This record gives sequence, C-alpha cells and structure tokens, in this order.
Amino acid sequence: MKKVFRRAAIGLLVLVGLGALFAPIIAPYDYSRQFREFPNTAASRQFPMGTDDLGRDRFSRLLYATRVSILLAPAAALVSILIALCISSLSGARVWWADHALSGLTTLCLSLPWIFLFIILRATLPLNTRPAESILLTFGLMGIAGWAWPARIFRASIRQMKQSGWVVHARASGISPRRIALVHAWPHLRALAIAQFRVLIPAYILSEASLGLLGLGVAEPLPSWGNLLAELQHPGRVQDNPWILAPLALLMLVMIALEALQPVREVIS
Repeated sequence: MKKVFRRAAIGLLVLVGLGALFAPIIAPYDYSRQFREFPNTAASRQFPMGTDDLGRDRFSRLLYATRVSILLAPAAALVSILIALCISSLSGARVWWADHALSGLTTLCLSLPWIFLFIILRATLPLNTRPAESILLTFGLMGIAGWAWPARIFRASIRQMKQSGWVVHARASGISPRRIALVHAWPHLRALAIAQFRVLIPAYILSEASLGLLGLGVAEPLPSWGNLLAELQHPGRVQDNPWILAPLALLMLVMIALEALQPVREVIS
C-alpha cells in the first residue's frame, strides 16, 4: 500500500511538473490576455475554468502559476543549501572562534522575523514592479533567509564527524584536511544535504503562497499560487464558480505528494 501511494505521489508530481514546464504549449491563452467582454464567467468550452475579474482564463493562469511556484521553489532551496554548506564548513576549520561565530550567527538568523523584512522590501518597490523583479525578490530572499536551519544541522553533523574515530585515524595517518573533507566527509554530508533540500521545497512553496495572500509575493500580471489564492478572500465567488478553489486543491495535492516522498530517517537525522 505504501509503495502504491509513493508511486501515485511520484506520478502526480511528474504530471504537475510536465504541465508547468510545457505551460506555454498547453495553455490555450497567454496568462495576461484579457477577454473584457467575459469577466467572471463560469466554466465553459472556451474557458475550462472560467475567467477572473479581468476576463483572464483561469486555466491558463493556473498552468503558469504552477510553473512559477513548482520550478522556482527548488531553486530557492538549492540557494539555501549551498549557503548553509559554505557557512557550516567553518565548523571544520581549526580556527577556534569560527565554530562559535557560526553558532551565534545561526541563532541570530533563526530569531529574526523575516516576514517583516519582506514587508519592508516590498514597500520600497513601486506598485508597477516588473514580474521578474518580484520573482527575484520573493524566491531570492527565501533562499538567502532559509540557510540557518540546514546550517545548524550541517554544523552538528560536522562536529560529530570531527570527533569520530575515522577522522582522528585519518589525521594521524597524515591525510590532508582537504582530502578528509572532500573524499571522506562529503559523502556523509551529501545525503543530509539532499534530505534538507527535499524538506525545504514544500516549505518554500507554502511560503510563497502565504506571501502571495499578503500581497508580498510575485507581482501581477504574472500568476503564482500565492496571488491566485488571494482570490479566496472573497468566498462568495466560490458559489458562482467552484473552479476558484483549483489552485488550493492543487497546492494541497502537491504538498501531500511531497510529504509522502520525504525520507523520514534522513529528515530526523
């Protein structure tokens, strides 16, 4: 049963990923094209999920929104992991203060209210911010701000390896610290980095959705799951067109699929 569930999760993610990747081919219309004579229409043959206030096709916008959220969240997670690996490598240095500085910096970053940083930076941008700039701000800041937690986990693993017998034996054998780090320590750390990367992806997808609800995410007219979910602030419209719930349903399905594929043992470690 568990294997069937995992296969179904993989199939769903592959299907969603292909739909996001080939959104310009699958989508019947451009995400910003307006049919002003058909605002807030119900689902029809011309518009499979109806249209929004500006007459834009909901189905096309959902495909492009999936492309933004699904493809850029892993990029932000990769940025966080690379920063965490670079900073946590200070724990392996022989400089006595490096490890203490890393510990203090990590604790400081974990205690900062990053949501206020997003609010301040978004407020400094003009209302007509280009979509590319809003994407870079949203996912770039998430990648930069999210390094602290994986760095703490990497630091604990590096400190544990420094005290292990095989590292002591390697040093006594005259093996250089660089060779110990690249040849012997990195394989142990790589599995942990992959596990943390997989944990950060759904976290960043949810973060973008939350920022979009607050109006701090990807700027219009480029759609994302976040700014599509903002339409749910008007619950009365759901009765007229239930397809408004499609972004929420897709988000929930993707979160369930990602959770089903999480390596429990690696995450705990």
